[in-house]
Amino acid sequence: MAIAFTFSVNAQIETPQSSPASKLEQRVGLTDVTLEYSRPGVKGRAIFGDLVPYDKLWRAGANKNTMVTFSDDVTIDGQTLKAGSYAIFVKPMKGSWEVFFYTDTNNWGNPQNWDDAKVAAKTTVKTYEVPFNVETYTIDVNQISNDGAASTPEPATHCQLPTLLAIS
Repeated sequence: MAIAFTFSVNAQIETPQSSPASKLEQRVGLTDVTLEYSRPGVKGRAIFGDLVPYDKLWRAGANKNTMVTFSDDVTIDGQTLKAGSYAIFVKPMKGSWEVFFYTDTNNWGNPQNWDDAKVAAKTTVKTYEVPFNVETYTIDVNQISNDGAASTPEPATHCQLPTLLAIS
């Protein structure tokens, strides 16, 4: 009596993502802030005004839309955001960016149908040129106190939200 066994192995090789995921957790005052986004690289390309056109909505990262989660109510430019998660979208313009906190976080990229009723807060911030290039898109919380500032350095562009968080 002969018994034959056949095994088929289908292995997937995991490789690094071209826009790796990033997660930043930071306590600002008494509020826990979590930022989740993917970090596209410049890779020799012109970004703002080209790959990311001016005056067009952008997901502020790559892949799934960028998300921020607040453990407590916060104030954005005088507007109260309830504790919870929000998608962050931006509209880069020459000299400034519009920043949108959007209540629908289940998008891959920009929403197919933008709904102004889902904009929980919106602010406009100035951009500044920086004297160096940043190869990989970065969002940072760089003032740790009762309020915080998030900044996004990019090649030749720096956008800062000076009083992003104020504890309500």
